[in-house]
Amino acid sequence: MTTTTRLETTRLDQPRRYRRSLVPRPHYDPESFGRLSERIARFLGTARFLVYMTVFIIVWIGWNWFGPAALRWDPYPFIFLTLMLSLQASYAAPLILLAQNRQDDRDRVQYEQDRARTERTTADTEYLTREIAGLRVALSEVVTRDFLRSELQQVIRDLETKDPVR
Repeated sequence: MTTTTRLETTRLDQPRRYRRSLVPRPHYDPESFGRLSERIARFLGTARFLVYMTVFIIVWIGWNWFGPAALRWDPYPFIFLTLMLSLQASYAAPLILLAQNRQDDRDRVQYEQDRARTERTTADTEYLTREIAGLRVALSEVVTRDFLRSELQQVIRDLETKDPVR
């Protein structure tokens, strides 16, 4: 029989052990649920949603205020409307948070890629700088035509002044 320590059970590089539960848990695809939550959160942040919600509330209040008395389902304090809006807000907040978490994960990956790209660019720039410096040093040691001509003229002058045969 093996015993597991707390460190072994909380490791993220190891799969979790399957736990049997008396209460069945619903199974869902977290990726598709995340995409759906992003779509909903994106819609909740638009002017279209605000217009739709405003029209819905105006129609709701208008019908329950001015509609036939027998067909009004939510009289003046509009308790059912308040309940509906609270329900919508209680679902919207976690969906928006889930979408923000997914965006944070994407931003983190993008940041890591940008940082790696910047490091490669910096390394390439440093390499090219060293190569250019090496080429400059090598070119300063190369004899140019003008330098060679001036040196030969100097040697000829030295030979002419030291030549006693003439």
